Amino acid sequence: MRVVVVGAGYAGTIAANRLSKKVKGAEITVINPRPDFVERVRLHEQIAGTGAAATPLTSMLSEGVATRVGTVDKIGGGQVALGGGATLDFDYLFLAVGSTVAPLTGTVPVGIWEGAEEARAALAALPGGRVVTVIGGGLTGVETASEIACGRPDLRVRLVGQTIAPSLSPGAQKRVRTSLDRLNVEVVVDSVTQIDHGAGEGGGDLVRLHSRPPFTSDLTLWAVIGSVPDLAARSGLEVDADGRAVVDEHLRSVTDPQIFVVGDCAAVPGSRAACATAMPQGAHAVDTLARMIQGRKLKPYSMGYVGQALSLGRRDGLLQVNRRNGTVRRLYFAGRTAAVTKERICRYAKFGARTASYAWLRSSK
Repeated sequence: MRVVVVGAGYAGTIAANRLSKKVKGAEITVINPRPDFVERVRLHEQIAGTGAAATPLTSMLSEGVATRVGTVDKIGGGQVALGGGATLDFDYLFLAVGSTVAPLTGTVPVGIWEGAEEARAALAALPGGRVVTVIGGGLTGVETASEIACGRPDLRVRLVGQTIAPSLSPGAQKRVRTSLDRLNVEVVVDSVTQIDHGAGEGGGDLVRLHSRPPFTSDLTLWAVIGSVPDLAARSGLEVDADGRAVVDEHLRSVTDPQIFVVGDCAAVPGSRAACATAMPQGAHAVDTLARMIQGRKLKPYSMGYVGQALSLGRRDGLLQVNRRNGTVRRLYFAGRTAAVTKERICRYAKFGARTASYAWLRSSK
């Protein structure tokens, strides 16, 4: 049996490793645009120089799993069309290309590896006293601004967003603002309308806002993640309004049952873009394929959320408690203990992807 995994993030890596355990004799090939497994939950550390986010795939994938560095143009009909013209046949395919960004012109996107590396190099070259602007008030923006302020206290850091940490409870949002204030991060509650690259004072960017005067930024980072790669749509799979592949209750494409779709690019009702979503989906899809091969009854995909975790620099963090359906409770924990717990969560996610051993909470339904 030939199985292809497209994408080697959390969902793709755990799927490949779990396949090697549960689908004996399968010929497994992982296709990824780079030779590394990237911990997206650590990209803010990569940018600030306080940690590393990349690990060679050779040390993450099980023995016998083949890797192919490259891009994919189209999937379907039991065949993968690779960038450059080559093709690869499959009996089953796992689509795990994750999510991507659509940055405002003149900004550097921090939610993808290439942008994070560009931001890291630019930040390292920035003299003290300069201004770094992070656009995006979600958890990615909060973590990025906090990490830079913690790692480079000689810089002025601004965080711009229409709301700050909107996925958290009101009390947790207030605690986040307290941490940002402690790190001397200037918070600007507004939306950015345009970036005039190089038009500000000293050749910096001129950041134009919806309801406030523009200001100059020496490095402008885009921390909004809001789109998925168009591979599913380009391949003729049914997608939702956001471009995510529509799947059945077993995470199979409703267009092509040979294709499982997992992670951020899967249109699973009630899911959010997170490694906490990608890992269970990657594992469950493999379990489904194993059951299909064994002629056993299939189980519908089910998962429930526990909470959200974010770091606020190296010594502070916050854990937001959620209901299983993903809605927030009033309860949260913050401080040094929360930072340590967030670190352990990140390590567990990587461990789970590498070993294919991962447990998750089921839905309350």
